[in-house]
Amino acid sequence: MSQLLWPLVRFLLLIEVAASVNFFHHRYEQLVQALFNVHNECPDITRIYTIGRSVQGRHLYVLEFSDSPGIHEPLEPEFKYVGNMHGNEVLGRELLLQLSEFLCEEYRRRNERITRLIWDTRIHILPSMNPDGYEVAANQDPDAIGYLTGRNNANGVDLNRNFPDLNTFMYYNEKNGGPNHHIPLPANWKSQVEQETLAVIHWMSRYNFVLSANLHGGALVANYPYDKAQEQRSRGYQRKSNTPSPTPDDKLFRKLAKAYSYAHHSMHQSPTCGEQFADGITNGASWYSLSKGMQDFNYLYTNCFEITLELSCDKFPPQKDLEKEWLANREALITYLEEVHQGIKGLVSDENNNGIAGAVISVHGIGHDVTSGDQGDYFRLLLPGTYTIAASADGYRPQTVTVTVGPAGPSLVHFQLKQDTIKGPMEKKAPATSLSSKALQKKVVPRAAHKKTQR
Repeated sequence: MSQLLWPLVRFLLLIEVAASVNFFHHRYEQLVQALFNVHNECPDITRIYTIGRSVQGRHLYVLEFSDSPGIHEPLEPEFKYVGNMHGNEVLGRELLLQLSEFLCEEYRRRNERITRLIWDTRIHILPSMNPDGYEVAANQDPDAIGYLTGRNNANGVDLNRNFPDLNTFMYYNEKNGGPNHHIPLPANWKSQVEQETLAVIHWMSRYNFVLSANLHGGALVANYPYDKAQEQRSRGYQRKSNTPSPTPDDKLFRKLAKAYSYAHHSMHQSPTCGEQFADGITNGASWYSLSKGMQDFNYLYTNCFEITLELSCDKFPPQKDLEKEWLANREALITYLEEVHQGIKGLVSDENNNGIAGAVISVHGIGHDVTSGDQGDYFRLLLPGTYTIAASADGYRPQTVTVTVGPAGPSLVHFQLKQDTIKGPMEKKAPATSLSSKALQKKVVPRAAHKKTQR
């Protein structure tokens, strides 16, 4: 190549590299194009699908990463990231687009860590749960945007106050007997939720998600369940709870939250956005009590453990800050994703090696069960330690084992259940139901808006 042409070639290569890193705010059409660009670059490990539409008809697109896109492989956990639940909290939306591009590019470069992650995990990325609200926020002058402008969906509903209130049932059951996991939905739940919420609930029901995070803005902290304080189940409540409302998996949730905060550039140092949080984490109810939120719903209705990530003091950060924010969050996004590979996992099968769906996996001393998926595989996130684990299913004799969980990857624990010859096989039932009570059907007062951060 001539010496005259080489400077031109280098210039063109620099333009190509710069063009591949799109640090700008993506409107809906640009977001869709960005997702399809990633898919076109990595067609063998990606799939794009939609879980439904927003009120104004915009698709809620998900980008999936897997070595077998569109297929659940037994013993491979399902993970999800959800961004832009509040339309005016936009950093998560942009970070998930950057993460998608990063996963694709690093896989093509044969990055061992990213390749292993994609081979061993099925990753689902929903960059925007509220595309209608985003367009409202993006249409404003960035320097004059209101604190709540674009927060809600097109019907004016806060989607993080729109999920069925299963905490009320759970707190009732704790006092009167009944489960605090896989709580059934109220009979009229579909009439009480927005289109976007309905789409996400159906999505949760379709995939056996193990771990998740939803990305917000307005503070800098990793928030974990429960969001709703126990005292909030009666009429009237204060915004500031200051009293933690821990789940049975409180130690695990703290570890998950710290995994993100300490991998983040500064979250663990608790830089101020008006509030301080030790280690950059907080129990949701200890911060302030929130009813009908998505992270509590994940824990109480599905097998999924979800935390809420508040990623910036500025809900709609200026475009010039997007690259800096990506660099601050990149390692944390990958580190948190890797947290799905811990605890125990295995297959629950019958004596003919057929997978048993809906089998219940219980951990002695932790009052929160998970269930096996359609193919009989299960995943139970646990901290290192020794546990007594039981598997049970209708029509089968339960089986109990003792297992030691280490810090490096999940322990493999299979169960083969024998048919209960005394009772005989029973018709498969729905997950355990909670006690019914007219008191539980009382309307819960919606949380009032306030001037500070709202999850």
